[in-house]
Amino acid sequence: MVARATRAADLTDLDAAVADCFACPRLVTWREEVARTRRAAFRDQEYWGRPVPGFGDPEARIAVLGLAPAAHGGNRTGRIFTGDRSGDVLFAALHRAGLANQPTSVAADDGLALRHTRIFAAVRCAPPDNKPSPAERDTCAPWLHREVDLIRPTLRVVVALGAFAWAAWWPVARHVYGVRPPSPRPSFGHGAHWSGTAVPELLGCYHVSQQNTFTGRLTPGMLDDVFARAKQLAGVD
Repeated sequence: MVARATRAADLTDLDAAVADCFACPRLVTWREEVARTRRAAFRDQEYWGRPVPGFGDPEARIAVLGLAPAAHGGNRTGRIFTGDRSGDVLFAALHRAGLANQPTSVAADDGLALRHTRIFAAVRCAPPDNKPSPAERDTCAPWLHREVDLIRPTLRVVVALGAFAWAAWWPVARHVYGVRPPSPRPSFGHGAHWSGTAVPELLGCYHVSQQNTFTGRLTPGMLDDVFARAKQLAGVD
C-alpha cells in the first residue's frame, strides 16, 4: 500500500487508489456489513461502503484533519463528513467562515465546493464504534502522508479535529516534511497551537461529534474562532 500511495501522481490518482484499498480486514468487514444492512432511514439508498477519499480545493491553504468516516455518513455517501450530524456542524462553520459555498453537505453531488480548504481523515474507512486501532491508523498513514505531500506547496495550516487527529499529524511532519516532532509532544486541546519550522501551523479543535456539540462542549462560536484563526495564519481573506 505504501507503494500505491507513493505512485499517485496527483489527487485524482490518489483518491482512486484510496477508494480501492482493502488493507485492513476488520475495517473492510465492518464497512461492507454497514453498507449491506443499512440504517432504516437510508434503507432505499445504495451505500458507498468503501474507503472515503479527501475532498476540497487541490491548492488548499487550510487542511481539516478528522478521525475517520462515519458509518452512515461518509461510508454511505462517499464523501467525508457528508450526510451526518458532524458534517452539518462542520460545513455550517466553514460556510460562515467563507470557506464553503453552502452550509450543508448531504450528498456527493449536492454542489458543495470548498475554498482554500481540503478535508481528509487519518483513517479512511469507517471503524466499529468510531475507534480505529493503532495498527489500522498506521496502515492507513501512507494515504494521509501522500495527500499532504501533494498539497504541500500551498498548505499553511492544519486544523486537527480531536486528539486522534492531533496525534496523527506528528508522523506527517516527519515523513512529509522531514521535521523531527517535538518531544514531548504538545498536548491536544481546543485552541491549541503549535508552530514549527518549515511545516504548516497546527491548530487543535474539539471534534464536531454529537458528543461534543450536543453537550455544549463545542459551540458554533468556538468553531468560528478556530477557523478565523486558521484563515489568519493561512493568509486567507
